[in-house]
Amino acid sequence: MRTIEESVVIALDGKDKHLYPYLPYILQDLWEFGASPEIIIKLIKSHKSDFENLKILDLGSGKGAVSIKLAKEFKCYCFGIEAVKEFVDESIIKAKKHNVEKYCEFEVGDIRTKLIDDIKYDIVILGAIGQVFGDYYSTLTKIKKYLLSNGLIIIDDSYKNETSNFSYSQVEKKSHIINQITNAKMRLIDEVIITQEQIKESNKDIFNKIKTRCEELIKKEPENSHLFEEYIKNQENENEVLEKEVICSTMVIENI
Repeated sequence: MRTIEESVVIALDGKDKHLYPYLPYILQDLWEFGASPEIIIKLIKSHKSDFENLKILDLGSGKGAVSIKLAKEFKCYCFGIEAVKEFVDESIIKAKKHNVEKYCEFEVGDIRTKLIDDIKYDIVILGAIGQVFGDYYSTLTKIKKYLLSNGLIIIDDSYKNETSNFSYSQVEKKSHIINQITNAKMRLIDEVIITQEQIKESNKDIFNKIKTRCEELIKKEPENSHLFEEYIKNQENENEVLEKEVICSTMVIENI
């Protein structure tokens, strides 16, 4: 199993675990850098009701953007687990700023080991955190035991066209994902596909902010410049993939 530092860096499109302590500085200008809270709100409205009584688990909650916006919209309980302490600290501050601190709870922890078996949720969110639990089958079988009988897992991820020759170990064809969902005794009931124009616009804004902070670190710590230069390059490569090679989707998977 990868260390938590390695897993976090990989989820944020890095490669070198030594980048981990610099992530709060590099990402300081970003609040949302994963799944779209607005898309998730729309999907929850389509498939759930009695919103105030929902219990939502946000795995790899980042700086809390998804949980906080869901809590503000639905007045429901949201519990976020995030490995980076600085991100959790900012989530708590943001929750107070948005007047939802009574609905939101955030904890520092490794989502692979932090979950408590006897607590069940209506919705579990995995917002662009990568294959932390393994492939889809491993992820769904691990997560579904924390779901109520009619619970939902919402996953922000990407997949390949069926005819694509693009080769990348963490990106599967949709048909393979569907098979794994079925084998986990669940079903895909909805998805929102992000357009290339939306992806390009978002990527440009995020990349410019990340690049600026990495360039600052290059000047401050020239002995570690390779870390930050590599991260800039990784971001460029990831953006190229997201914009040209894969389909970006937010999927709703139902426990049956």
